[in-house]
Amino acid sequence: MDAKARNCLLQHREALEKDIKTSYIMDYMISDGVLTVSEEEKVKNEPTRQQKAAMLIKMILKKDNYCYISFYKALLQEGYKDLAALLHGGIPVLSSSNGKDSLVGVTSYVKTVLCEGGVPQRPVVFVTRKKLVHAIRQKLLKLDGEPGWVTIYGMAGCGKSVLAAEAVRDHTLLEGCFPGGVHWLSVGKQDKSGLLMKLQNLCTRLDQDESFSQRLPLNIEEAKDRLRILMLRKHPRSLLILDDVWDPWVLKAFDNQCQILLTTRDRSVTDSVMGPKYVIPVESGLGKEKGLEILSLFVNMKKADLPEQAHSIIKECKGSPLVVSLIGALLRDFPNRWEYYLRQLQNKQFKRIRKCSSYDYEALDEAMSISVEMLREDIKDYYTDLSILQKDVKVPTKVLCILWDMETEEVEDILQEFVNKSLLFCDRNGKSFRYYLHDLQVDFLTEKNRSQLQDLHRKIITQFQRHHRLHTLSPDQEDCMYWYNFLAYHMASANMHKELCALMFSLDWIKAKTELVGPAHLIHEFVEYRHILDEKEISVCSQDCSVCENFQEFLSLNGHLLGRQPFPNIVQLGLCEPETSEVYQQAKLQAKQEVDNGMLYLEWINKKNIKNLSRLVVRPHTDAVYHACFSGDGQRIASCGADKTLQVFKAETGEKLLEIKAHEDEVLCCAFSTDDRFIATCSVDKKVKIWNSMTGELVHTYDEHSEQVNCCHFTNNSHHLLLATGSSDSFLKLWDLNEKDCRNTMFGHTNSVNHCRFSPDDKLLASCSADGSLKLWDVKSANERKSINVKQFFISSEEPQEDMEVIVKCCSWSSDGARIMVAAKNKIFLVDVHTCGLLAEIHTGHHSTIQYCDFSPSNHLAVVALSQYCVELWETKKVCKNSGIVLKQEIDVLFQENEVMILAVDNMRRLQLINGKTGQIDYLTEAQVSSCCLSPHLQYVALGGEDGAIKILELLNNRIFQSKIGHKSAVRHVQFTTDGKTLISSSDDSVIQVWNWQSEEYVFLQAHQEAVKDFRLLRNSRLLSWSFDGTVKVWNIITGRIEKDFVCHQDTVLSCDISPDATKFSSTSADKTAKIWSFELLSPLHELRGHKGCVRCSVFSGDSTLLATGDDNGEIRIWSVSNGELLHLCAPISVEEGAATHGGWVTDLCFSPDSKMLVSAEGSLKWWNAVTGESAQTFYTNGTNLKKIHVSPDFKTYVTVDNLGILYILQVLE
Repeated sequence: MDAKARNCLLQHREALEKDIKTSYIMDYMISDGVLTVSEEEKVKNEPTRQQKAAMLIKMILKKDNYCYISFYKALLQEGYKDLAALLHGGIPVLSSSNGKDSLVGVTSYVKTVLCEGGVPQRPVVFVTRKKLVHAIRQKLLKLDGEPGWVTIYGMAGCGKSVLAAEAVRDHTLLEGCFPGGVHWLSVGKQDKSGLLMKLQNLCTRLDQDESFSQRLPLNIEEAKDRLRILMLRKHPRSLLILDDVWDPWVLKAFDNQCQILLTTRDRSVTDSVMGPKYVIPVESGLGKEKGLEILSLFVNMKKADLPEQAHSIIKECKGSPLVVSLIGALLRDFPNRWEYYLRQLQNKQFKRIRKCSSYDYEALDEAMSISVEMLREDIKDYYTDLSILQKDVKVPTKVLCILWDMETEEVEDILQEFVNKSLLFCDRNGKSFRYYLHDLQVDFLTEKNRSQLQDLHRKIITQFQRHHRLHTLSPDQEDCMYWYNFLAYHMASANMHKELCALMFSLDWIKAKTELVGPAHLIHEFVEYRHILDEKEISVCSQDCSVCENFQEFLSLNGHLLGRQPFPNIVQLGLCEPETSEVYQQAKLQAKQEVDNGMLYLEWINKKNIKNLSRLVVRPHTDAVYHACFSGDGQRIASCGADKTLQVFKAETGEKLLEIKAHEDEVLCCAFSTDDRFIATCSVDKKVKIWNSMTGELVHTYDEHSEQVNCCHFTNNSHHLLLATGSSDSFLKLWDLNEKDCRNTMFGHTNSVNHCRFSPDDKLLASCSADGSLKLWDVKSANERKSINVKQFFISSEEPQEDMEVIVKCCSWSSDGARIMVAAKNKIFLVDVHTCGLLAEIHTGHHSTIQYCDFSPSNHLAVVALSQYCVELWETKKVCKNSGIVLKQEIDVLFQENEVMILAVDNMRRLQLINGKTGQIDYLTEAQVSSCCLSPHLQYVALGGEDGAIKILELLNNRIFQSKIGHKSAVRHVQFTTDGKTLISSSDDSVIQVWNWQSEEYVFLQAHQEAVKDFRLLRNSRLLSWSFDGTVKVWNIITGRIEKDFVCHQDTVLSCDISPDATKFSSTSADKTAKIWSFELLSPLHELRGHKGCVRCSVFSGDSTLLATGDDNGEIRIWSVSNGELLHLCAPISVEEGAATHGGWVTDLCFSPDSKMLVSAEGSLKWWNAVTGESAQTFYTNGTNLKKIHVSPDFKTYVTVDNLGILYILQVLE
């Protein structure tokens, strides 16, 4: 060894001896040929870990440069990067060609790439199958950098996974074809929830610096989009290896322009995906010579010297590498038992355990049984304990330390014996080791120990409860994820029903689990274990089976919130549940405890009076729901999904009317005909079917598409019904229900057609595609009329067009057919049909993907966005039409002593006076009201009409006083003076009217050039008004004269506020600035810059020292009034590239009397610590786009209305 290398090793000897575990480092060095088995035994014989490390380093010091390099690489491989860094300076230079590791023929580059990608290492005893490996590499070369699929298929246990790993263990292949790396994912037999977990883990691995998103994808569709972006942007030209794929539907999640190598038992799994496909069959397992080679390596003999029985053993093993390895491991320990093991295999004395399996190697049971029998007596039971492991799950060492109550080193020693005997496999990437069984070994153990399984599951739960309390689980513990994913599974399998209910009905558990992995897996567990959770006798509370419904509904309805960053306060969400709900009762209990420690919580005191909360939640399907639609009369809902069924139920009650096993594969879309007589369905099975919507009878089956059919839509005219369908074959087809065959096929798209819609007059058909375009077709001729490249709307300097993939998801026509709305990625575009020009765009934030968009009949927009759980409604009218009585957002609130009185207008044009504490509603009158207000002592109500009329209603006797003059257009604001004798109103006509309604005197304030935005009363009969003309004016309301005229902004003045000391006012504008003014000066004291969106509101603190401003990007800034300095930026997470992180514009702000707290109205209500700028609490309303927050003088009661028309009266919990 070089002196430099030796000195470096001696210098850092103490640190190395203190930290390293020798076991796996020695395995690596033995495979490199620099350490012998006898030397390994010598190290293992040392009593303590530190002494073992000292002995190993002593040996290395006596060896050569190759040993130093091998030791250095072993440290890197096993996750000791800090220790490897200490030795880096001493690495000796070796002469080797092309960077090849001369010891093992694999370059360090290959080892690094495969280690980082999670590719399994070679098994303990390995023989190459050159022909097959070469064939796989040739197919991978054929991909040539383009998306495609290489499939290795063969029966279970034939070595597919080892072959896949070996194929990429090649420097030239990786450097030339996959410079972006290789990423290995063990898939296995999965349901939707399990696949989502796999995808979440893969996305986390690919985005370790969280540069693309700070939260996990919440559903498979979102995960697919995230994976596509990560592979395209962060890991271009990389290879994704999917090991052990069982089901075709799984591959759809990866069908996103990737290069993929997969192993499977079913050759047809790739039939459902697009792109070039190459197949390598592994039909025969190992040949005789390869089998003998494995045995010779195990027993350390030449092939020619193997006894005669070796040939017979290989014959009995029937080519299974797994069985040969099991027998080889036995013979290594007992080299004189050739005859004995052959006889055991031939006698078939171990009864066949597997009753039905795709596995054809009969010898496996015998080999497994022999291997287990030959284990030392003191470790046999430990192997039996592994019967509870699930397939394709790698278990951290720490879990087994807890199960067996042992130190890590003791556990690793036992597990290494299983690994050495091929009874267990180890994933040694990184510092922590994870262990797993082959699927067939899981089958064997499950059947062999079936009678003990319940007790074995109970054992792991008992041990978990001894070592952990739920709230002590920390995400940085290596076993944490295992418990969150499988604790409920073990409890259910152990028949520990009471414990399972206590777990699943715990807000603490829900919070911890959803914070880590999102709500999807938890919702799946509620479905999976519903039969247990509904059992009345073991329910943890008096509401019996309704408790499960409480929690499941709580998760379903709040799912869109439980996956976002920052994570919502789950106790506050629970307080919004009905008071009879177990979720609410737990939340109330926790909230009261936390309030004592200074936490802020809000009670929604009028929620029991809100009829809108009784939303219909229907769960007609046993798997994911892909589409749902109303019948034309709104009486029925049809839905379809992954369970291959079409369901029809009553919209009012959820009563099931029809359940049809509609297709042979997942049903992707359904549609009612205009006259409601028919329902069309389309499916992954490439078929389109027409059903009688009343009887469920099949009317037609169309089978002309060559790929899955993604969408279907009927014409709007029922006299001549046509159906349009769009498919992944890139074609649209038109069907006449009176004909058997397709009427027209429309060619033009170059990728999957995702969505199609007829124009209101049925003359045009719009289609959206994964090729990034929206096309308009002439229905009569089937010719393409226009093509709009939606991709061009995304072009920016940060995202060059050629590097960007834009999948257009859906489109919707306006009722006049003049505009069309289209959704792609996280944006919605409104396009002029005639000019193809872009009229408007809506941005939903960088962490959302829009799945669906639609115009309502009155052209108000509804969007399904973010995830399968979230519906964002951008306007209210569509919702109001079918939601009973809802309120308009323009309300007035009067706080009197212990009373809260709300004046509001509902969608039936009725004026309501609501007692916030009792819920009593007085209906005052009916009118086309655009604004309203209460007089200070609750004697009068003022109304401003859409027609400009102004009225005053005396509450005591219902007398009405009407202004004789009024306004020329809609009245936007009305307000009484403090004595209640004068009413001030402003309108779109730019005039402010001052009406002394008792003396019938009028003063008109006319000087603004555009509509008045709003006004505020000042002292001494003065009034401050601001306008779209950019000015702020101070008026004398007695004389009508302007006293001060401030030219504040070049753009619209959106808000003003007056300081409590009445010396200053603020102005905010669409020009993205805010300003602080003195009433004595015509130039601003301070111009506040930094907002990136329209500054929509501002408010002074009670002591006049602070000013808070809010903008359209969700940012709130707190400024010093004295010097204009920015003190705090209030935003829940950093705002990237202008994406709103809050869910709406900041429209209103209010400080607490002591200036220490601030509340904001935006997409939700938020409370902030004004001293630190940190978020104190968030209340998520059912709707969004809040306009105003009314706050009581003591800052303990808050009133607002969301854009669904739901009233919220919130009170601080004490």
